[in-house]
Amino acid sequence: MKVLSVLGYVLMAAGLVGLVALHALFSGLPAVIAVQSAAAALMVWARVTFGRRSFHAAANPTKGGLVTTGPYRFVRHPIYTAAVLFAFAGAAAHPSFAAAGLAAAVLLGALARMLIEERFLRAAYPEYAAYAARTSRMVPGVF
Repeated sequence: MKVLSVLGYVLMAAGLVGLVALHALFSGLPAVIAVQSAAAALMVWARVTFGRRSFHAAANPTKGGLVTTGPYRFVRHPIYTAAVLFAFAGAAAHPSFAAAGLAAAVLLGALARMLIEERFLRAAYPEYAAYAARTSRMVPGVF
């Protein structure tokens, strides 16, 4: 499972790097700037809320308890959500099959990591099941 998690991470990174290489990640359009700024703010908020815990290439749960405050009150995976939102906003500003495919790669990599991470979290934190039942994965009230 950890290997699949790392592959999900690599897929996300490859999608973002590919969008940069295509010059399809950033845009001067105000709507794209607004969406990507919101995504960046969400990522920073989540990272600050998560605290000093380290990042793992494999989706290993960290010690210190389950985080359910800050943006984690609204979505279980705000950092992955922010990365996907950032990628799709850039791809939408530069419509092409390549940009859409690369943004989809970011989403697929994030979904793989989320599913694997959730499996680890359920095993590490018994309270995760109740948290998952009341908190959406990426889009509040939807998914």
